Amino acid sequence: MTTLSSPSSSTTTPAATRTPARKSGPGLKAKLRRHWQMYAMLALPLLWLAIFAYWPMYGVIIAFKDFNVVDGIWGSPWVGLKHFERFTDSYLFWRLIKNTVVLHVYELVATFPLPIILALALNMVRRRWFSRWVQLITYAPHFISTVVVVGIIVVLVDPTTGVVTRLTDLLGLPTFDLLGNPGSFRHLYVWSGAWQTMGFSAIIYLAALTSVDPELHEAAVVDGASRLRRVWHIDLPAIRPVAVVLLILNMGSILSVGFEKVLLMQNNLNLHASEVIDTYVYKVGLEAQIPQFSYATAIGLFRSVVGLVLLVVANSIARRFAKSSLW
Repeated sequence: MTTLSSPSSSTTTPAATRTPARKSGPGLKAKLRRHWQMYAMLALPLLWLAIFAYWPMYGVIIAFKDFNVVDGIWGSPWVGLKHFERFTDSYLFWRLIKNTVVLHVYELVATFPLPIILALALNMVRRRWFSRWVQLITYAPHFISTVVVVGIIVVLVDPTTGVVTRLTDLLGLPTFDLLGNPGSFRHLYVWSGAWQTMGFSAIIYLAALTSVDPELHEAAVVDGASRLRRVWHIDLPAIRPVAVVLLILNMGSILSVGFEKVLLMQNNLNLHASEVIDTYVYKVGLEAQIPQFSYATAIGLFRSVVGLVLLVVANSIARRFAKSSLW
């Protein structure tokens, strides 16, 4: 008698229920062969980044040593936090911190809103030719070197032959040495920087404004919204993420200002207000008769660590309240 086996007792798996094998994509070698031109273009920036950005970090070790050229980096004696304690105990510590923070915060408060205002104004201009001319005039100062900008400032405010001095003489007003006055140094530095960078910085916000749907403005006009209302409710929300990211980056560099410009505008009369961390590091590490490489490196590392902490804090605050952040 023949026994028939039921389908449930079969040990073979039906072909329909088998999981198809996944097709693996092209391997790394195949991708390199196919797109070798793109990888070759990427190699040069990565090489530059490795040589000039990451390899110099090896020298940070000397901040914890009494470095001398004869013994080298590894042969120099280890001193731990000696140079950091020396800097924090120095009588110049709080003055350097104050000058750097005040100058950076003043520059941030004065110059951060200006590109936003300029971009919003240019975006609302109906005559395109006028908008292009304004963009050209405001962008041009960005391409002037810092040395030339400082030279222009010196020519304008020179206490004997400057344009401002001659104008005050004609008006019968008392003349002042603006570059020699610690109180006016910050104003000259910040507002000359605003003139130089405002137009070029507005490009980022103009690019963000191009993503705004024109139908939103058309609907707002139909609803009777004024220009200011449209700017407030349509344009500003569109550029807010970009503004938050730039603000976070600026907060991370609060202990770093324009070194070249400050150094060129600096003199013995305004030194009380113009001596910042960057210029002090340059003088201690390179300009001194006996360069103190370890001490200068410790100050620079202290500034970088503080900037990193402020960057993380600013990013956390922005992510929590503005719902936009770097990471």
